[in-house]
Amino acid sequence: MTPDSELLRQFARTNSEAAFAELVRRHVNLVYSAALRQVNGDEHLAKDVAQTVFTDLARKADSLSRRETLTGWLYTSAHFAAAKMVRGENRRRDREEIFMREPNETAPEADWEKLRPTLDDAMHELKGTDREAILLRYFENQPFIQVGAKLGLNENAARMRVERALEKLRDIFTKRGITTATALASVISANAVQIASANLAATLTTASIAGVGTGTFTLMKIMTMTKIKLAFSALVVVGAATALVVQHQTQEKLRTDNAALAQQIAQQQADNESLSNRLAAADETKKLPDDSNTELLKLRGEVGVLQRQANEASQKAQAAEEKLAAALSAQAKFTTSESATINALKHLGLDMRIYAGDHNNQFPTNDSLYQLVNQLAKDYDSNKNLLQDIPAIEYLNIGAVKFISENELDHPNIVMLRERIARQAPDGTWRRVYLFADGSVQTATSYDGTFDAWEKANTYSPPPNQ
Repeated sequence: MTPDSELLRQFARTNSEAAFAELVRRHVNLVYSAALRQVNGDEHLAKDVAQTVFTDLARKADSLSRRETLTGWLYTSAHFAAAKMVRGENRRRDREEIFMREPNETAPEADWEKLRPTLDDAMHELKGTDREAILLRYFENQPFIQVGAKLGLNENAARMRVERALEKLRDIFTKRGITTATALASVISANAVQIASANLAATLTTASIAGVGTGTFTLMKIMTMTKIKLAFSALVVVGAATALVVQHQTQEKLRTDNAALAQQIAQQQADNESLSNRLAAADETKKLPDDSNTELLKLRGEVGVLQRQANEASQKAQAAEEKLAAALSAQAKFTTSESATINALKHLGLDMRIYAGDHNNQFPTNDSLYQLVNQLAKDYDSNKNLLQDIPAIEYLNIGAVKFISENELDHPNIVMLRERIARQAPDGTWRRVYLFADGSVQTATSYDGTFDAWEKANTYSPPPNQ
Protein backbone atom coordinates (compact mmCIF):
# COMPACT_ATOMS: atom_id res chain seq x y z
CA MET A 1 0.00 0.00 0.00
CA THR A 2 1.37 3.41 -1.00
CA PRO A 3 2.36 5.40 2.15
CA ASP A 4 0.42 8.56 3.03
CA SER A 5 3.54 10.67 2.55
CA GLU A 6 4.04 9.44 -1.02
CA LEU A 7 0.40 10.12 -1.93
CA LEU A 8 0.68 13.62 -0.49
CA ARG A 9 3.89 14.26 -2.46
CA GLN A 10 2.15 13.15 -5.66
CA PHE A 11 -0.67 15.58 -5.00
CA ALA A 12 1.73 18.42 -4.10
CA ARG A 13 3.73 17.89 -7.32
CA THR A 14 1.01 17.11 -9.87
CA ASN A 15 -2.34 18.00 -8.26
CA SER A 16 -3.29 14.34 -8.66
CA GLU A 17 -6.92 13.97 -7.69
CA ALA A 18 -6.57 10.18 -7.49
CA ALA A 19 -3.80 10.46 -4.88
CA PHE A 20 -5.76 12.95 -2.77
CA ALA A 21 -8.94 10.89 -3.09
CA GLU A 22 -7.11 7.85 -1.69
CA LEU A 23 -5.92 9.89 1.31
CA VAL A 24 -9.47 11.07 1.99
CA ARG A 25 -10.81 7.52 1.64
CA ARG A 26 -8.27 6.21 4.19
CA HIS A 27 -8.92 8.82 6.85
CA VAL A 28 -12.45 10.18 6.33
CA ASN A 29 -14.02 7.87 8.94
CA LEU A 30 -11.47 8.89 11.60
CA VAL A 31 -11.89 12.64 10.94
CA TYR A 32 -15.68 12.50 10.62
CA SER A 33 -16.11 10.45 13.83
CA ALA A 34 -13.83 12.72 15.88
CA ALA A 35 -15.73 15.76 14.63
CA LEU A 36 -19.13 14.14 15.24
CA ARG A 37 -18.36 13.52 18.91
CA GLN A 38 -17.24 17.09 19.52
CA VAL A 39 -20.19 18.77 17.80
CA ASN A 40 -22.63 16.71 19.90
CA GLY A 41 -23.79 14.49 17.06
CA ASP A 42 -24.65 17.29 14.58
CA GLU A 43 -23.94 15.57 11.24
CA HIS A 44 -23.96 18.83 9.24
CA LEU A 45 -21.38 20.46 11.53
CA ALA A 46 -19.28 17.27 11.49
CA LYS A 47 -19.19 17.32 7.68
CA ASP A 48 -18.19 21.01 7.76
CA VAL A 49 -15.35 20.17 10.14
CA ALA A 50 -14.19 17.33 7.88
CA GLN A 51 -14.31 19.69 4.91
CA THR A 52 -12.13 22.22 6.78
CA VAL A 53 -9.58 19.56 7.79
CA PHE A 54 -9.14 18.10 4.29
CA THR A 55 -9.02 21.56 2.72
CA ASP A 56 -6.18 22.41 5.11
CA LEU A 57 -4.52 19.12 4.16
CA ALA A 58 -4.68 20.04 0.46
CA ARG A 59 -3.36 23.55 1.18
CA LYS A 60 -0.42 22.27 3.29
CA ALA A 61 0.32 19.21 1.15
CA ASP A 62 3.92 20.18 0.41
CA SER A 63 5.00 20.70 4.04
CA LEU A 64 3.01 17.75 5.43
CA SER A 65 4.42 15.32 2.84
CA ARG A 66 7.51 14.93 5.04
CA ARG A 67 5.42 13.11 7.70
CA GLU A 68 5.48 9.33 7.65
CA THR A 69 1.83 9.14 8.75
CA LEU A 70 -0.98 11.71 8.72
CA THR A 71 -3.24 10.06 11.32
CA GLY A 72 -2.14 12.18 14.29
CA TRP A 73 -2.16 15.45 12.34
CA LEU A 74 -5.66 14.81 10.96
CA TYR A 75 -7.03 13.82 14.37
CA THR A 76 -5.60 16.91 16.07
CA SER A 77 -6.75 19.18 13.22
CA ALA A 78 -10.27 17.77 13.54
CA HIS A 79 -10.16 18.46 17.29
CA PHE A 80 -9.23 22.13 16.88
CA ALA A 81 -11.46 22.71 13.84
CA ALA A 82 -14.45 21.26 15.69
CA ALA A 83 -13.73 23.38 18.78
CA LYS A 84 -13.51 26.51 16.64
CA MET A 85 -16.75 25.69 14.83
CA VAL A 86 -18.56 25.01 18.10
CA ARG A 87 -17.42 28.36 19.49
CA GLY A 88 -18.66 30.07 16.34
CA GLU A 89 -22.04 28.37 16.58
CA ASN A 90 -22.30 29.35 20.23
CA ARG A 91 -21.60 33.00 19.47
CA ARG A 92 -24.07 32.99 16.61
CA ARG A 93 -26.82 31.50 18.76
CA ASP A 94 -25.82 33.68 21.73
CA ARG A 95 -25.77 30.80 24.16
CA GLU A 96 -23.37 28.34 25.74
CA GLU A 97 -23.60 24.57 25.52
CA ILE A 98 -21.53 22.09 27.50
CA PHE A 99 -20.51 19.04 25.46
CA MET A 100 -20.20 16.59 28.37
CA ARG A 101 -22.49 14.92 30.90
CA GLU A 102 -23.09 16.45 34.35
CA PRO A 103 -20.82 14.91 37.03
CA ASN A 104 -23.74 14.13 39.36
CA GLU A 105 -25.58 12.09 36.76
CA THR A 106 -26.12 8.66 38.29
CA ALA A 107 -28.25 6.83 35.72
CA PRO A 108 -26.61 3.61 34.47
CA GLU A 109 -24.85 4.11 31.14
CA ALA A 110 -23.09 1.87 28.62
CA ASP A 111 -19.30 2.12 28.76
CA TRP A 112 -19.13 3.98 25.44
CA GLU A 113 -21.65 6.58 26.59
CA LYS A 114 -19.38 7.27 29.58
CA LEU A 115 -16.29 7.72 27.44
CA ARG A 116 -17.73 9.43 24.35
CA PRO A 117 -18.19 13.01 25.68
CA THR A 118 -14.60 13.31 26.96
CA LEU A 119 -12.64 10.87 24.79
CA ASP A 120 -11.14 13.47 22.46
CA ASP A 121 -10.21 15.89 25.27
CA ALA A 122 -8.53 13.02 27.13
CA MET A 123 -6.68 11.93 23.97
CA HIS A 124 -5.21 15.40 23.61
CA GLU A 125 -3.80 15.28 27.14
CA LEU A 126 -1.44 12.54 25.91
CA LYS A 127 1.90 13.25 24.27
CA GLY A 128 1.89 13.23 20.50
CA THR A 129 3.69 9.89 20.22
CA ASP A 130 1.31 8.18 22.68
CA ARG A 131 -1.74 9.65 20.96
CA GLU A 132 -0.43 8.47 17.56
CA ALA A 133 0.06 4.94 18.87
CA ILE A 134 -3.50 4.67 20.21
CA LEU A 135 -4.95 6.17 17.03
CA LEU A 136 -3.17 3.68 14.79
CA ARG A 137 -3.95 0.65 16.98
CA TYR A 138 -7.48 1.24 18.29
CA PHE A 139 -9.01 3.94 16.07
CA GLU A 140 -7.75 2.47 12.78
CA ASN A 141 -7.47 -1.12 14.15
CA GLN A 142 -4.06 -1.73 12.59
CA PRO A 143 -1.92 -4.72 13.72
CA PHE A 144 1.16 -4.03 15.84
CA ILE A 145 3.53 -4.76 12.97
CA GLN A 146 2.00 -1.94 10.90
CA VAL A 147 1.88 0.38 13.91
CA GLY A 148 5.58 -0.23 14.43
CA ALA A 149 6.37 0.39 10.75
CA LYS A 150 4.70 3.79 10.88
CA LEU A 151 6.32 4.75 14.20
CA GLY A 152 9.77 3.44 13.27
CA LEU A 153 9.64 0.58 15.82
CA ASN A 154 9.68 -3.19 15.69
CA GLU A 155 6.53 -5.14 16.55
CA ASN A 156 7.35 -5.74 20.23
CA ALA A 157 8.38 -2.15 20.81
CA ALA A 158 5.16 -0.97 19.15
CA ARG A 159 3.14 -3.25 21.43
CA MET A 160 4.84 -1.81 24.52
CA ARG A 161 4.34 1.77 23.27
CA VAL A 162 0.62 1.12 22.75
CA GLU A 163 0.18 -0.56 26.15
CA ARG A 164 1.92 2.29 28.00
CA ALA A 165 -0.14 4.86 26.13
CA LEU A 166 -3.34 2.99 26.94
CA GLU A 167 -2.44 2.94 30.64
CA LYS A 168 -1.87 6.71 30.56
CA LEU A 169 -5.25 7.21 28.90
CA ARG A 170 -6.92 5.00 31.51
CA ASP A 171 -5.31 7.09 34.28
CA ILE A 172 -6.70 10.27 32.71
CA PHE A 173 -10.21 8.80 32.70
CA THR A 174 -9.81 7.57 36.27
CA LYS A 175 -8.86 11.08 37.44
CA ARG A 176 -12.07 12.28 35.84
CA GLY A 177 -14.07 9.65 37.73
CA ILE A 178 -14.76 7.51 34.66
CA THR A 179 -14.30 3.75 34.83
CA THR A 180 -15.53 1.01 32.51
CA ALA A 181 -16.63 -2.56 33.12
CA THR A 182 -15.33 -3.62 29.71
CA ALA A 183 -11.72 -3.43 28.55
CA LEU A 184 -10.94 0.15 27.51
CA ALA A 185 -9.27 -1.02 24.31
CA SER A 186 -12.35 -3.01 23.24
CA VAL A 187 -14.71 -0.07 23.86
CA ILE A 188 -12.59 2.36 21.85
CA SER A 189 -11.90 -0.10 19.04
CA ALA A 190 -15.60 -0.94 18.62
CA ASN A 191 -17.03 2.59 18.81
CA ALA A 192 -14.45 5.33 18.18
CA VAL A 193 -14.71 5.34 14.39
CA GLN A 194 -18.10 5.33 12.66
CA ILE A 195 -18.72 4.87 8.97
CA ALA A 196 -19.30 8.12 7.10
CA SER A 197 -21.95 8.32 4.39
CA ALA A 198 -21.06 6.60 1.10
CA ASN A 199 -20.54 9.74 -0.98
CA LEU A 200 -18.89 11.92 1.70
CA ALA A 201 -15.31 10.99 0.70
CA ALA A 202 -15.97 11.87 -2.95
CA THR A 203 -17.59 15.18 -2.01
CA LEU A 204 -14.76 16.12 0.37
CA THR A 205 -12.10 15.26 -2.25
CA THR A 206 -13.47 17.52 -4.97
CA ALA A 207 -14.50 20.34 -2.63
CA SER A 208 -11.17 20.35 -0.73
CA ILE A 209 -9.07 20.47 -3.88
CA ALA A 210 -11.27 23.18 -5.34
CA GLY A 211 -11.02 25.10 -2.04
CA VAL A 212 -7.25 25.64 -2.39
CA GLY A 213 -7.66 27.27 -5.80
CA THR A 214 -5.45 24.99 -7.90
CA GLY A 215 -7.26 26.08 -11.02
CA THR A 216 -7.61 22.56 -12.36
CA PHE A 217 -11.15 21.85 -11.15
CA THR A 218 -13.95 23.78 -12.80
CA LEU A 219 -17.52 23.56 -11.58
CA MET A 220 -18.41 21.31 -14.52
CA LYS A 221 -15.55 18.92 -13.69
CA ILE A 222 -16.58 18.70 -10.04
CA MET A 223 -20.15 17.94 -11.06
CA THR A 224 -18.96 15.32 -13.58
CA MET A 225 -16.61 13.58 -11.12
CA THR A 226 -19.33 13.50 -8.45
CA LYS A 227 -21.72 11.86 -10.90
CA ILE A 228 -19.09 9.26 -11.82
CA LYS A 229 -18.44 8.43 -8.16
CA LEU A 230 -22.15 8.18 -7.44
CA ALA A 231 -22.58 5.89 -10.44
CA PHE A 232 -19.79 3.63 -9.18
CA SER A 233 -21.41 3.52 -5.73
CA ALA A 234 -24.67 2.53 -7.40
CA LEU A 235 -22.92 -0.45 -9.05
CA VAL A 236 -21.71 -1.66 -5.65
CA VAL A 237 -25.29 -1.87 -4.35
CA VAL A 238 -26.86 -3.03 -7.61
CA GLY A 239 -28.75 -5.87 -5.95
CA ALA A 240 -30.59 -3.56 -3.58
CA ALA A 241 -31.06 -0.90 -6.26
CA THR A 242 -32.67 -3.40 -8.65
CA ALA A 243 -35.28 -4.24 -6.03
CA LEU A 244 -35.98 -0.56 -5.41
CA VAL A 245 -36.32 0.13 -9.14
CA VAL A 246 -38.83 -2.70 -9.54
CA GLN A 247 -40.75 -1.42 -6.53
CA HIS A 248 -40.71 2.14 -7.89
CA GLN A 249 -41.93 1.00 -11.32
CA THR A 250 -44.78 -0.97 -9.71
CA GLN A 251 -45.80 2.05 -7.66
CA GLU A 252 -45.72 4.34 -10.69
CA LYS A 253 -47.88 1.90 -12.70
CA LEU A 254 -50.44 1.73 -9.89
CA ARG A 255 -50.53 5.49 -9.63
CA THR A 256 -50.99 5.81 -13.41
CA ASP A 257 -53.83 3.27 -13.37
CA ASN A 258 -55.46 5.16 -10.48
CA ALA A 259 -55.26 8.43 -12.38
CA ALA A 260 -56.84 6.85 -15.47
CA LEU A 261 -59.65 5.36 -13.36
CA ALA A 262 -60.28 8.70 -11.66
CA GLN A 263 -60.50 10.40 -15.06
CA GLN A 264 -62.90 7.71 -16.28
CA ILE A 265 -65.10 8.16 -13.21
CA ALA A 266 -65.19 11.94 -13.69
CA GLN A 267 -66.21 11.52 -17.35
CA GLN A 268 -68.93 9.03 -16.45
CA GLN A 269 -70.27 11.35 -13.75
CA ALA A 270 -70.46 14.16 -16.30
CA ASP A 271 -72.31 11.88 -18.73
CA ASN A 272 -74.71 10.84 -15.95
CA GLU A 273 -75.45 14.45 -15.14
CA SER A 274 -76.12 15.26 -18.80
CA LEU A 275 -78.45 12.28 -19.21
CA SER A 276 -80.25 13.10 -15.97
CA ASN A 277 -80.91 16.60 -17.24
CA ARG A 278 -82.26 15.24 -20.49
CA LEU A 279 -84.52 12.83 -18.58
CA ALA A 280 -85.81 15.60 -16.37
CA ALA A 281 -86.67 17.64 -19.42
CA ALA A 282 -88.43 14.65 -20.97
CA ASP A 283 -90.52 14.03 -17.82
CA GLU A 284 -91.82 17.58 -17.93
CA THR A 285 -93.37 16.91 -21.31
CA LYS A 286 -96.92 15.60 -20.73
CA LYS A 287 -97.50 14.19 -24.17
CA LEU A 288 -94.72 12.51 -26.03
CA PRO A 289 -94.88 10.84 -29.41
CA ASP A 290 -93.95 7.15 -29.65
CA ASP A 291 -90.46 7.97 -30.99
CA SER A 292 -89.80 10.15 -27.95
CA ASN A 293 -90.91 7.38 -25.58
CA THR A 294 -88.51 5.01 -27.31
CA GLU A 295 -85.67 7.53 -26.96
CA LEU A 296 -86.52 8.03 -23.28
CA LEU A 297 -86.33 4.30 -22.57
CA LYS A 298 -83.02 4.11 -24.43
CA LEU A 299 -81.57 6.99 -22.37
CA ARG A 300 -82.67 5.36 -19.13
CA GLY A 301 -80.91 2.15 -20.16
CA GLU A 302 -77.70 4.05 -20.94
CA VAL A 303 -77.84 5.76 -17.55
CA GLY A 304 -78.03 2.39 -15.80
CA VAL A 305 -75.03 1.07 -17.76
CA LEU A 306 -72.97 4.17 -16.98
CA GLN A 307 -73.83 3.97 -13.29
CA ARG A 308 -72.67 0.34 -13.15
CA GLN A 309 -69.44 1.26 -14.96
CA ALA A 310 -68.85 4.14 -12.56
CA ASN A 311 -69.29 1.84 -9.55
CA GLU A 312 -66.91 -0.75 -11.03
CA ALA A 313 -64.29 1.93 -11.77
CA SER A 314 -64.56 3.27 -8.22
CA GLN A 315 -64.08 -0.23 -6.80
CA LYS A 316 -61.03 -0.79 -9.01
CA ALA A 317 -59.51 2.50 -7.89
CA GLN A 318 -60.04 1.62 -4.22
CA ALA A 319 -58.54 -1.85 -4.72
CA ALA A 320 -55.50 -0.34 -6.49
CA GLU A 321 -54.92 2.12 -3.63
CA GLU A 322 -55.14 -0.71 -1.08
CA LYS A 323 -52.71 -2.79 -3.14
CA LEU A 324 -50.24 0.11 -3.31
CA ALA A 325 -50.46 0.71 0.45
CA ALA A 326 -49.94 -2.99 1.17
CA ALA A 327 -46.90 -3.12 -1.14
CA LEU A 328 -45.31 -0.09 0.51
CA SER A 329 -45.96 -1.46 4.01
CA ALA A 330 -44.51 -4.89 3.16
CA GLN A 331 -41.37 -3.37 1.62
CA ALA A 332 -40.84 -1.09 4.63
CA LYS A 333 -41.16 -4.01 7.08
CA PHE A 334 -38.79 -6.16 5.02
CA THR A 335 -36.18 -3.38 4.75
CA THR A 336 -36.34 -2.71 8.51
CA SER A 337 -35.93 -6.42 9.34
CA GLU A 338 -33.01 -6.82 6.92
CA SER A 339 -31.23 -3.74 8.32
CA ALA A 340 -31.60 -5.07 11.87
CA THR A 341 -30.15 -8.43 10.81
CA ILE A 342 -27.16 -6.79 9.09
CA ASN A 343 -26.43 -4.62 12.15
CA ALA A 344 -26.70 -7.60 14.49
CA LEU A 345 -24.26 -9.69 12.43
CA LYS A 346 -21.79 -6.78 12.33
CA HIS A 347 -21.79 -6.68 16.15
CA LEU A 348 -21.41 -10.45 16.26
CA GLY A 349 -18.49 -10.35 13.80
CA LEU A 350 -16.66 -7.79 15.96
CA ASP A 351 -17.12 -9.87 19.10
CA MET A 352 -15.95 -13.00 17.29
CA ARG A 353 -12.68 -11.15 16.58
CA ILE A 354 -12.43 -10.05 20.20
CA TYR A 355 -13.16 -13.63 21.28
CA ALA A 356 -10.37 -14.89 19.01
CA GLY A 357 -7.94 -12.38 20.54
CA ASP A 358 -8.72 -13.79 23.97
CA HIS A 359 -8.50 -17.46 22.88
CA ASN A 360 -5.15 -17.84 21.10
CA ASN A 361 -6.46 -16.47 17.79
CA GLN A 362 -9.15 -19.13 17.48
CA PHE A 363 -12.67 -18.23 16.35
CA PRO A 364 -15.53 -19.61 18.49
CA THR A 365 -16.81 -23.09 17.67
CA ASN A 366 -20.40 -23.76 16.71
CA ASP A 367 -21.31 -24.41 20.37
CA SER A 368 -19.51 -21.43 21.88
CA LEU A 369 -20.91 -19.13 19.19
CA TYR A 370 -24.35 -19.11 20.80
CA GLN A 371 -22.81 -18.59 24.23
CA LEU A 372 -21.02 -15.59 22.76
CA VAL A 373 -24.31 -14.18 21.44
CA ASN A 374 -25.94 -14.49 24.85
CA GLN A 375 -22.96 -12.94 26.65
CA LEU A 376 -22.89 -10.10 24.12
CA ALA A 377 -26.49 -9.21 24.88
CA LYS A 378 -25.76 -9.16 28.63
CA ASP A 379 -22.57 -7.09 28.43
CA TYR A 380 -23.73 -4.24 26.19
CA ASP A 381 -26.88 -2.24 26.83
CA SER A 382 -26.75 -0.94 23.26
CA ASN A 383 -27.15 -4.55 22.03
CA LYS A 384 -30.10 -5.46 24.24
CA ASN A 385 -32.16 -6.29 21.15
CA LEU A 386 -29.37 -8.29 19.52
CA LEU A 387 -30.85 -11.71 20.25
CA GLN A 388 -34.18 -10.91 18.61
CA ASP A 389 -32.41 -9.37 15.57
CA ILE A 390 -30.08 -12.31 14.88
CA PRO A 391 -31.90 -14.95 12.81
CA ALA A 392 -31.12 -18.67 12.81
CA ILE A 393 -27.49 -18.81 11.67
CA GLU A 394 -25.02 -21.50 10.69
CA TYR A 395 -21.29 -21.78 10.11
CA LEU A 396 -19.64 -22.10 6.71
CA ASN A 397 -15.93 -22.85 6.29
CA ILE A 398 -15.57 -23.51 10.02
CA GLY A 399 -11.94 -24.13 10.84
CA ALA A 400 -10.77 -22.98 7.40
CA VAL A 401 -9.84 -19.46 8.51
CA LYS A 402 -6.58 -19.12 10.44
CA PHE A 403 -4.65 -16.18 11.84
CA ILE A 404 -1.26 -15.55 10.23
CA SER A 405 -0.52 -12.99 12.92
CA GLU A 406 -2.62 -10.90 15.25
CA ASN A 407 -5.54 -9.36 13.32
CA GLU A 408 -4.22 -10.83 10.04
CA LEU A 409 -6.15 -13.72 8.48
CA ASP A 410 -5.07 -16.11 5.77
CA HIS A 411 -8.50 -15.98 4.06
CA PRO A 412 -10.26 -12.78 5.15
CA ASN A 413 -12.67 -12.62 2.20
CA ILE A 414 -14.57 -15.86 2.64
CA VAL A 415 -17.94 -16.47 4.30
CA MET A 416 -18.00 -17.47 7.97
CA LEU A 417 -21.72 -17.29 8.87
CA ARG A 418 -24.99 -17.09 6.97
CA GLU A 419 -28.69 -16.96 7.64
CA ARG A 420 -29.91 -20.53 7.80
CA ILE A 421 -33.09 -19.75 5.82
CA ALA A 422 -33.23 -17.23 2.98
CA ARG A 423 -36.02 -14.61 3.06
CA GLN A 424 -38.29 -13.67 0.16
CA ALA A 425 -38.64 -9.94 -0.49
CA PRO A 426 -41.96 -8.32 -1.54
CA ASP A 427 -40.64 -7.99 -5.11
CA GLY A 428 -40.30 -11.80 -5.36
CA THR A 429 -36.49 -12.01 -5.07
CA TRP A 430 -34.73 -13.99 -2.33
CA ARG A 431 -32.20 -12.49 0.11
CA ARG A 432 -29.66 -13.99 2.49
CA VAL A 433 -27.20 -12.15 4.76
CA TYR A 434 -23.60 -13.39 5.08
CA LEU A 435 -20.80 -12.53 7.57
CA PHE A 436 -17.25 -12.64 6.19
CA ALA A 437 -14.09 -13.51 8.11
CA ASP A 438 -12.89 -9.89 8.10
CA GLY A 439 -16.09 -8.78 9.84
CA SER A 440 -17.83 -7.31 6.77
CA VAL A 441 -21.44 -8.18 5.97
CA GLN A 442 -23.02 -8.68 2.55
CA THR A 443 -26.55 -9.40 1.34
CA ALA A 444 -26.81 -11.79 -1.62
CA THR A 445 -29.83 -11.69 -3.95
CA SER A 446 -31.25 -14.62 -5.90
CA TYR A 447 -34.17 -14.76 -8.31
CA ASP A 448 -34.88 -18.46 -7.74
CA GLY A 449 -33.87 -18.90 -4.08
CA THR A 450 -30.62 -20.70 -4.96
CA PHE A 451 -27.32 -19.29 -3.63
CA ASP A 452 -25.00 -22.19 -4.49
CA ALA A 453 -22.98 -20.35 -7.16
CA TRP A 454 -22.56 -17.23 -4.99
CA GLU A 455 -21.49 -19.26 -1.95
CA LYS A 456 -19.05 -21.35 -3.99
CA ALA A 457 -17.36 -18.17 -5.20
CA ASN A 458 -16.94 -17.05 -1.60
CA THR A 459 -15.96 -20.39 -0.04
CA TYR A 460 -12.44 -21.60 0.65
CA SER A 461 -11.47 -24.84 -1.06
CA PRO A 462 -8.03 -26.20 -0.04
CA PRO A 463 -5.71 -27.34 -2.85
CA PRO A 464 -5.91 -31.08 -3.73
CA ASN A 465 -2.52 -31.83 -2.17
CA GLN A 466 -3.58 -30.57 1.27
